[in-house]
Amino acid sequence: MKSSRSLALVSLFAALMAVLGLIPKIDLPLGVPITLQSLGVMLAGCLLGPKRGLQALLLFLVAVALGLPLLSGGRGGFGVFMTPSTGYLIGYPFGAFVTGWMMSMLPGTTPRSTAVSAFIASSLGGLLTVHAFGVAGLVKLAHLSWTQAFLGTLVFVPGDLIKCALCAMVVHTVARGVPDWHFGGRTT
Repeated sequence: MKSSRSLALVSLFAALMAVLGLIPKIDLPLGVPITLQSLGVMLAGCLLGPKRGLQALLLFLVAVALGLPLLSGGRGGFGVFMTPSTGYLIGYPFGAFVTGWMMSMLPGTTPRSTAVSAFIASSLGGLLTVHAFGVAGLVKLAHLSWTQAFLGTLVFVPGDLIKCALCAMVVHTVARGVPDWHFGGRTT
């Protein structure tokens, strides 16, 4: 029973990533578009925990690699892993893992404290971790210097902080509506 529930949740969040990909992207000269899919990374970590969040994003990336056009703008196939946005894509599962791990470590006794924890976890996992991979990808594939890549990725930070706030609001709503939800995969 527990493994079938886990499989369903992992599949559901991989599908959520695909749905978030339906929202049009905003192309930037950097070669990395602004999308809503990083919100899915944050939600997967906060709501599923590190292990299942990682699995959901790996499942999503495997589907993309197999050619399904699930990335924003209808992109898919192995070729998307040869573009400047590759680092961000590879950072998705790691971001979900860090977000989930942080969520499991932070307090969550009330809906409000759970939402604050979700904002912090999303900032560290969904924003900082994913951007660290993104910067490394820009250095490797776009042939930018570390400074150029870091400065280039700053354009995403304001929008990603808004996504962190949206994630916290969703977590707050879930905490109020489903008080026994195990945020960050907590077992207690």
